[in-house]
Amino acid sequence: MYRRVLLKVSGEVLMGQAGFGIDMQTVDSVAEDVAEIVRHGVELCLVIGGGNIFRGLSTAARGMERAGADYMGMLATVMNALAMQNALEKIGVDTRVQSAIPMAAVCEPYIRRRALRHLEKGRVVIFAAGTGNPFFTTDTAAALRAAEMGCDALFKGTSVDGVYTADPKLDPAARRYDRLSYQEVLAQDLRVMDASAISLMRDNRIPVVVFSIRERGALLEVLTGSGVHTVISEHRNDRD
Repeated sequence: MYRRVLLKVSGEVLMGQAGFGIDMQTVDSVAEDVAEIVRHGVELCLVIGGGNIFRGLSTAARGMERAGADYMGMLATVMNALAMQNALEKIGVDTRVQSAIPMAAVCEPYIRRRALRHLEKGRVVIFAAGTGNPFFTTDTAAALRAAEMGCDALFKGTSVDGVYTADPKLDPAARRYDRLSYQEVLAQDLRVMDASAISLMRDNRIPVVVFSIRERGALLEVLTGSGVHTVISEHRNDRD
């Protein structure tokens, strides 16, 4: 259904069942899903959060000023990006990691035209270090990169299979939405992504697809229009 997509994976997904850190078995599972859609001819770029690593640093960051703590979080995303690159390269998927904070010894700097060229050549581009600025979340970074890359959709892979009226882990009566408008997400403060990210997607008319990436094969199912997910677009009755 989509020619080019950006996949945003929350850092918490990569820690598997552990309290924090990187669970390589989980990373390998996500990499297999990514490889599957790349083999179907989809151009894919990735943004991975840093919550799995930063959770372990949170005690150290407590009491720090916000900017310094945010830079620590950005470095955590670089570690996740390198782990994902390793997992993809092992199964034959050509990748490039680009960081918004230059660190030439480990990855490329973020250059928009170079990233576009990599995508055109069939490489998976993993964007690390957020926007390179404090006070912005990785959700906002994902929305920004999706717009810059001209993506047809932003896929958000989380631990739940869509957007609910309440937290389904706490409220058994919570109901999943099939479709929502950007305005409904903002007005109801549903917090599937921060307001800046949703507004950026609305301004660029890029749909957001929320699904559970913990289920093996779910990415391909959702990409082909099946599977359990929630679509956020300009109007609730929009068709992809």
